Amino acid sequence: MEVKAYGTPSSTQELSEMKINRRNPLPTDVQIKIEYCGICHSDIHIARNDWGMSQYPVVPGHEIVGRVTKIGANVKGFKEGDLVGVGCLVGSCQRCSACNDHEEQYCENGFVATYGSPDPHTQDAVTYGGYSQSITVDEKFVLKVSNKLDTKAVAPLLCAGITLYSPLRHWNVKKGDRVGIIGLGGLGHMGVKLASAMGAHVTMITRSKGKGEDAKKLGATDVLISTDEKAMAAHTNQFDLLVNTIPVSHDPSPYLPLLKRNGSMVIVGSITPLENVSGMGMIFGRKSIAGSLIGGIKETQEMLDFCAEHNIVSDVEMINIQDVNNAYERVMSADVKYRFVIDMNSLS
Repeated sequence: MEVKAYGTPSSTQELSEMKINRRNPLPTDVQIKIEYCGICHSDIHIARNDWGMSQYPVVPGHEIVGRVTKIGANVKGFKEGDLVGVGCLVGSCQRCSACNDHEEQYCENGFVATYGSPDPHTQDAVTYGGYSQSITVDEKFVLKVSNKLDTKAVAPLLCAGITLYSPLRHWNVKKGDRVGIIGLGGLGHMGVKLASAMGAHVTMITRSKGKGEDAKKLGATDVLISTDEKAMAAHTNQFDLLVNTIPVSHDPSPYLPLLKRNGSMVIVGSITPLENVSGMGMIFGRKSIAGSLIGGIKETQEMLDFCAEHNIVSDVEMINIQDVNNAYERVMSADVKYRFVIDMNSLS
């Protein structure tokens, strides 16, 4: 069926209204009317081909919340009217070791991204994301959303939330652990909220003194200004885990001394090359620099349930779809606290 969407036909054109086709539900499909869609940094990078791998036209959006409007004949887990979410994945091979371990984000045969991947159902097109009126997704990749939560503020949990939850869980953060979140933005603010809810002693590590009070309001116990050499030295060997949300190429070496012996710094923000990484900072103390993507579907559902239990959502600013290009510029200027969410009813 044909629906309205917002997208771009090339890397040099702004997003504008267009028409796209959505498949009618197959036996295991769920059709969803999209109510809210978050704006992620990745949306901007793909729309503008910053990573050199975009396929056009691009319809971004992988932080999707909406209501089920139709289900396929074999769907068991959902019914019409259910509040649901769709994150960054809409397909994977379902047979490799990663998929068997419920880590579809690391599918060895390549996962199907919510937008910008070859569409296995049409062969000659790419998948289109959540800047649209509806989406049709296999039920294995649809998530249940609690009605307890502020629905519009749930959307960023489907990317920013799980991006921070997954490493916190993988590195077994527990009550009393000392966790540092590097960078206070869309990712970092979720890290503070989630780690605090897990009982950790959370320190926000930032270059900006002005972000300190915000970090404490979000749940941080302490704030460490990374440009303050004396303060950084005073925190040597203090942290069990650092989660690094810096979205651009940077030198991670100054943060390694903050880790305890056997500690890890997990990169979740930048996919570009890191600068000046020395083995010495890792060898002396058996410290690690690791990376983490999003989470699999099982873990993402666990995250949503955890957020419902602890009343955690993203801090959001609502916009209409017609304001998306201006929102992109504001994201690139770090002028949002802390995520934009599009009211998709504005597309109608």
